[in-house]
Amino acid sequence: MNPLDAEDSLIEYPCDFPIKIMGNTREGFAQAVQAVVRRHAPDFDPATMEMRSSRKGKYLSLTCVIRATSRNQLDALYRDLCDHPMVTMVL
Repeated sequence: MNPLDAEDSLIEYPCDFPIKIMGNTREGFAQAVQAVVRRHAPDFDPATMEMRSSRKGKYLSLTCVIRATSRNQLDALYRDLCDHPMVTMVL
């Protein structure tokens, strides 16, 4: 374990950690997000992903709950999601 994980984090690992990903509603968005999430959390079950459309249907919000094992894992996942061209925002 990286010493920063224990000292600088309020999160106790491992834990279930929700991540919300938003982007324009378009074909392949959910599958692209799943691929990125599974690269960092191989045990993520895509069937548990929640999807919500915006009121007018322009945007799609995906919530993925992963089993987070470290701060480094979460940082890398957030970086990859934010760098993905189909993703508008990650919370």
